Amino acid sequence: MADYFVGSKEYFPGIGKIKYEGPKSDNPLAYKYYDAEKIVGGKKMKDHLRFAIAYWHSFCADGADPFGAATHPHPWIADAKNPIEASEHKLDAAFEFITKLGAEFYCFHDRDVAPEGANPAESEKNLQAWTARAKERQQATGVKLLWGTANLFTHPRFMNGAATNPEFGIVALAAAQVKAAIDATIALGGQGYTFWGGREGYMSLLNTDLKKEKDHLAQFLTLARDYARKQGFKGVFYIEPKPCEPTKHQYDYDSETVIGFLRNYGLEKDFRLNIEANHAELAGHDFAHELETAAASGFFGSVDANRGDYINGWDTDQFPSSYYEAALAMLAIHKAGGFTTGGLNFDAKIRRNSIDPSDLFEAHIGGMDTFAVGLTVAQRIIQDGKIQKFINDRYASFDSGDGAQFAKGELSLEALAKLGSDYGSFGFTSGKQEYLENVLNQYLLDL
Repeated sequence: MADYFVGSKEYFPGIGKIKYEGPKSDNPLAYKYYDAEKIVGGKKMKDHLRFAIAYWHSFCADGADPFGAATHPHPWIADAKNPIEASEHKLDAAFEFITKLGAEFYCFHDRDVAPEGANPAESEKNLQAWTARAKERQQATGVKLLWGTANLFTHPRFMNGAATNPEFGIVALAAAQVKAAIDATIALGGQGYTFWGGREGYMSLLNTDLKKEKDHLAQFLTLARDYARKQGFKGVFYIEPKPCEPTKHQYDYDSETVIGFLRNYGLEKDFRLNIEANHAELAGHDFAHELETAAASGFFGSVDANRGDYINGWDTDQFPSSYYEAALAMLAIHKAGGFTTGGLNFDAKIRRNSIDPSDLFEAHIGGMDTFAVGLTVAQRIIQDGKIQKFINDRYASFDSGDGAQFAKGELSLEALAKLGSDYGSFGFTSGKQEYLENVLNQYLLDL
């Protein structure tokens, strides 16, 4: 029996199971640092990282951009007689790729996997048929669904938003789509369900009732949560922050904004954040900042692993390649307690001019190696304890005496002000940033 899945046709011939060969390997189709079974910090590397493949970029994106036509003629679409058959072939290609790569999870939008029908009922029927086939593939391979979601942004009907649309009929259509996607996620054992508000925002305040739209978005999320719980879904709901693009301003701008939104509308018990590196950059933040912000408030959930281009300044969705950024990200994820239902989903696409079948493998291999290095470095930082000790010492004045009383809320403002009656020499302790950056580089280079 092959150690990877192949349907009626092999879509990536000549490429076998991707294996770990170590950092000295010259094989582009081998892992250099990702050793799935290696124990790191008492847990297998694969269980720390929980890699997932994004169905939309890997098997749907065709290389088209605003200035040029498609450059990736996918054979699983080209050899199909109709959209339903293309859906079936795409599923086979996806599970072949995922199992050859050795990933354990995948993520999907409803429209990635099943074609839209003439009406909501037909669309749901198409999705149900795909779900039945996907369930067979999961059972045959052991691959699991990390999370599912609905595409509420591509079709022209959603040009003014979905849950925030000014026309009630569109809100109702969005509900039908989300209901079907939730049903599919539950049927496939999905561990989470994600809401990315692709067009839940505004282009101009001249034609927007901002409060009404945010109220409607919260009501929509509440109804979706209640329905899923009634159907027995025990997983986590995710909101994915993004500041802009395609709208001028989206209501899920960044981690802090989403946390405030969830708390304001009483959704904080069921929802967590699915944080994307590229979206963090668009919001003017570091990836690690968004992760730390979510972790500090107890809202960390899952990650879309990618990167942007610091020069282009838009959502380029490139594969992650910075060991430095991955190390800081994995350190933040460790502080959050690690992944439970979430994981590292490669919401990334190969470049328009990357047209060889092997390019898709090499892109994912590089991304998985990057986060394997990040995990290894983060574990070294944790075990060594040097950086954490510096942080603890820096805030030591709050661990006892008057500082501890303040932190516990046991001092009045008058009492606090009295303690500050003498300027003394406070405020002149070095933050040692350059030293700490050098320490991090030492960990990075000791591979």
